[in-house]
Amino acid sequence: MSVLTTKEIMEIIPHRQPMLLIDTVEELEPGKRAVAKKCVSYNEPYFAGHFPQEPVMPGVLIVEALAQTGAVAILSLPENKGKIAYFGAINSAKFKGKVLPGDVLTLETEIIKSKGPMGIGSAKAWAGDRLVVQAELTFAVGKD
Repeated sequence: MSVLTTKEIMEIIPHRQPMLLIDTVEELEPGKRAVAKKCVSYNEPYFAGHFPQEPVMPGVLIVEALAQTGAVAILSLPENKGKIAYFGAINSAKFKGKVLPGDVLTLETEIIKSKGPMGIGSAKAWAGDRLVVQAELTFAVGKD
């Protein structure tokens, strides 16, 4: 059972299709961590060009999905309602496997440090039981 549906996610973060890259939130500790799911469909628009003969989800979009997961965590705090979380940096990103149509991504971002509007999240993505991406994401919370 999901904690947040797609509609509820869109009430927290401003992303919309085709840039909304998380379908549900399965676990949420506001300000601390979130775990989201993304069901990767063959109909995703990026598969038309990445790559037509062997569709692979672009790594940068997996990192973006992890950032959106972290944004849900940080923007779920009452004091951040209506604000936007922006990228500040992507550090130590490692791509360890391909994400293909039919995969279900599990995205986990834990806020490991925050001071004022800035923070850092430790992020990992799995396709099934395979770790496919890990990174450290720096964010800044802005007004809108």
